[in-house]
This record gives sequence, structure tokens and C-alpha cells, in this order.
Amino acid sequence: MPAELFSVEQVERARRYHRPLYFALLLDVTLGLAVLSALAFTRAGSWLYHAVPGAAFPALVVVVSAAVRLPLGFWRGHVWEGRWGFSTQSALGWLGDRAKSLAVAVVLTSGAVLGLAALARRFPGRWPLVAAPAAAAFVLLVGFAAPVVLEPLFNRFAPLRDEELAAGLRALARRARVPVRDVLVADASRRTRKVNAYVSGLGATRRVVLFDTLLRQVGPRQVELVVAHELGHRRARHVAKGTLVGMLGAAAMVAVVWALVAHPGDLRNAPLVLLVAAALELAALPVAAAVSRRWEREADRFSLDLTQDPEAFEAAHLDLAVSNLSDLDPPRPVYALLFTHPTAPKRIAAGRAWARATVP
Repeated sequence: MPAELFSVEQVERARRYHRPLYFALLLDVTLGLAVLSALAFTRAGSWLYHAVPGAAFPALVVVVSAAVRLPLGFWRGHVWEGRWGFSTQSALGWLGDRAKSLAVAVVLTSGAVLGLAALARRFPGRWPLVAAPAAAAFVLLVGFAAPVVLEPLFNRFAPLRDEELAAGLRALARRARVPVRDVLVADASRRTRKVNAYVSGLGATRRVVLFDTLLRQVGPRQVELVVAHELGHRRARHVAKGTLVGMLGAAAMVAVVWALVAHPGDLRNAPLVLLVAAALELAALPVAAAVSRRWEREADRFSLDLTQDPEAFEAAHLDLAVSNLSDLDPPRPVYALLFTHPTAPKRIAAGRAWARATVP
């Protein structure tokens, strides 16, 4: 299928772009685990613990890990992206975004570790019974607040200015029976030339967001198709289901920490707690990716059922794949572990199968 839809040059170019990124990601994960392991099992952790007030130790662990991985992150996120024509940021702009990401990570991660330690000290012997629901509630709170608290740290959002297109998208949402108060446009072009759209938030913070690059790159029919896909996520409650899975995962992590960490109330064990969390996240990758790909296929089918426009479906996914230099034929282990979406050839093949079964 890749050879039928895309030229050999396009397939090979995407491969040249992605293969170094896969190796860089593997190295990044290895460095992160190595830093946490060193702080958990060597004297380096004890030395750092005594270098700062105890309550600041989890934050210091996050900062040290980020500092060790910063050169590789700079190469992945700025140098390599710029070499391939995607990055529109200066080095200073990239570092500014990285600093904001680190600040968010410090607040959320150290806050979670400090909360866990406090509960372990306050309720010795039965702290998991309190910490598990608290961890789940924390995930729910972040899912609810992220669109209005975290996302604006990195992008500005504005209502879609094209009134005709906006009216068409609102009509599409009514046909989908998915109420949409706002379709927002993010100023993604400040950072990248890649195109994208997504849904986020829960309850009053639910939103559909389009990259401004998407609106510049594709026509109205393709935009409608992409929004129909995002409405499919909303209709199937994928964000809510994903949040529920995250809540259950957070509760399960508390149980694993209880089994593996002897004294979680001692902040000197913060690196070990974070190491356990990182290992669990890695172990869950294949399942999480498979579930996400299934949800993407459901949203693709919904977009076809709603728009009845297989030509726009194929054109949109061709344009997205070429514009984003998507990997069209990834290695099977990489696909199983990392791909949250089916490849463009798989999606287009599914669209053609839908057309054959639906269109007389």
C-alpha cells in the first residue's frame, strides 16, 4: 500500500527523518531511567538530598533528570526539526518552551510525590487506601484543568475567524449530535510547520482545536473531515475514557509503589518512586498504543459516516502524511510501542474499504 499511494522517494525520505528520532528517543528514555536509578541506588541521591531542604528534593530530582537529557532534547526538538524544515522557532524560543515544560513537570511531579509521602506518613499501614483515590482524583483534576491552565502556557487560542467555515462546522457538529461551543485555532505556526488537530478537556473545558497550519494547508472539505474525526472522539467519549484509564493507572501505581518501596514517606525514596512510575509507564506503552489506535480507527469511521466523503478522507490523510513527513512503513516493534495512530496507508486502505462497502 505505501508504494501505491506514495512514491519511493517519499517513503524513504520519511524513513530518513524518523529513524534517528527513534534511536534518540531510546537514548532519552535510557538516560532518564539511568538518572533515576543512580539517584535511587547510589550515594549521589543521598548527596543531593542533603544539598537542599527535604521538601525540595523531588523537584531537584526532576530538574537533574531534565538537565541531563537537555542536550539530546535540544537536538531532537530544535536542531533536527529545523534541519528538516519543520521548526519555526529560534533556539531561545525552544529553550523558553522547555523551561515552561520543566516548570509544569516540577509542580505536578514533585506535588504528587510530596502528597504521596505526606499520606504515607499520616496514615501508616493503610496509606494506599487513601493515596489510590487521591492519585485518581489528581489525574481527573489535571484532565479537567489542562485546556484552560496548561495549554495556554504554550499557545494562544482564538475562535475560527472564517464565518462560513465556522457555520459549516457547527452544522456538522449538530449532525453528529455533539454540541460544540467553540472550535478554536491554535497559533502552532509559532513553533512548527506541521499540521494537526485535537480534542481535550472534560465537561465545561471540552474543546476542538485546529492548528493554524492545518487551515493554511488544506481545503474546506478536508478541514470538515478532520473536524468530523475529532467529533468522533467526542461522540465516543474517548477523552473521558482515556482519563478514566489514567485514573485507574494512577491508583494501580500506588499499589505497585506500596509493594516495592519500603518507606514511601521518606522523601529520600523519591527517585525510587519516580523510577517505579517510569517503569510502569513503559510497560503500559503497547497496550496504551493499541487502545489509542483502535480509538483512532473508530473516529476515522465516524468521520466517513458523518461526511460521506471518502475522497476528502483520502486527500486529507495524504496531505497530513506528506506535510508531517509521517513514517509510512515503521518497524513493527516501533509501531506496536509508539504509534498512537494507524499509519496513513492503513487509514486510507480502511477508507477505501468503507467506500466499497457503502457507496453503490
